[in-house]
Amino acid sequence: MSEKVSMGAEQKRDLEKEAAFAKIALGKKKKKKKEWGDDFIEELQGSIVKMRTRVPLKVMVFFTRQLATMFAAGLTLEKSVSNLSIEEKNPKFKKALENISDDIRKGYSLSDAMEKHPGIFSTLYVALVKAGEVSGSLQDILDELANYLENISDTNQKVVSALTYPFLVLGFLIVVILVMLIKIVPSFADVYAQLGSKLPGPTQKLVDISELVQNNWLGVLLAFGLFLIVMWFIGLTKRGGYAIDSFKLNFPVFGTLLKYTIFNKFSKTMGILLGAGVPVIPSMMLLQRIVDNKVYAASVKLASEYIRDGYTISASLRITERFPSIMLQLLTTGEETGEIDNLLHKTSDFYSKQIDAIVNRMTSIIEPVMIIFVGGLILLILVITYLPIFYMGQAMRSGL
Repeated sequence: MSEKVSMGAEQKRDLEKEAAFAKIALGKKKKKKKEWGDDFIEELQGSIVKMRTRVPLKVMVFFTRQLATMFAAGLTLEKSVSNLSIEEKNPKFKKALENISDDIRKGYSLSDAMEKHPGIFSTLYVALVKAGEVSGSLQDILDELANYLENISDTNQKVVSALTYPFLVLGFLIVVILVMLIKIVPSFADVYAQLGSKLPGPTQKLVDISELVQNNWLGVLLAFGLFLIVMWFIGLTKRGGYAIDSFKLNFPVFGTLLKYTIFNKFSKTMGILLGAGVPVIPSMMLLQRIVDNKVYAASVKLASEYIRDGYTISASLRITERFPSIMLQLLTTGEETGEIDNLLHKTSDFYSKQIDAIVNRMTSIIEPVMIIFVGGLILLILVITYLPIFYMGQAMRSGL
């Protein structure tokens, strides 16, 4: 009888624990029924809050590592956060730490105090801190969080380094083309106009484009800025964001890099969540937000519904047809051996190495390709510009 009572108490605690994490994962829901456009408004508000309160990832890594060290040394959480707020140079983060320190002094838990600053502390961060508080292993969780943030920071830097060069070259190309259209082409157009010669078709089109840019450069800039704003708004909607993220995933080379980044983040995050004792369903809810891609967020949501119906994690993810066989095989092995969190960490390491390989290949291939592309385009413009010179004899006779 006593065993049944204890089992019932354990099940009750597990349900309460799952409900608590689910509340964090879902966020604070409004009681009223959502109307059309509410999701868009929430996304817009969330994006604005993040932009206003965003703290660099390196600052978060340093804070988390220092907090774990101070807490392990025997300082109270309130004292640790207070000391870190004194030394913090970032004004936004400093203010947030001061508020958190005050809330802890008033009796709030660390996770509840952090939850008041969603633009700084993500739902994942708050959920892991909550897991550490519930399990009594907050120090270990903070260390794990610091390692996780360092991993994400390294991955982001690799992706940025892969994308920086082509975007710099593209920006340089745009500047060169604008200079040619605004300064060089009009000079040649005046000379040809004085000679009274009829321009070849390609040259005439180039002159027309040059005149369009010269006469409407402000409108072109405004149109480009408006295009970026519209695309940003479209990205905040469900269908628009899904379409844009799908396009990113299917883009040559860069799409593969993006997928591997998602697989790395997904594996690392899920491994930490399950290892920290966060139940599977709330972990999947958190992962929907962590993947930063609406296509994979929808896949994770679909998989979580199958998990509720009794499917295993690996089987649920396999149904979505979005996750690679290597990851699914390791997940299956982890479920059979009971070491799913360790195997997820190994999966993350595997995709981290794949990202390194792609970045190395891209940096070695993109540089000569971009040089050839830029040189070829500039050469094409020059040839089109000088094309009438080949008919200079005819032009001179026409002028006379």
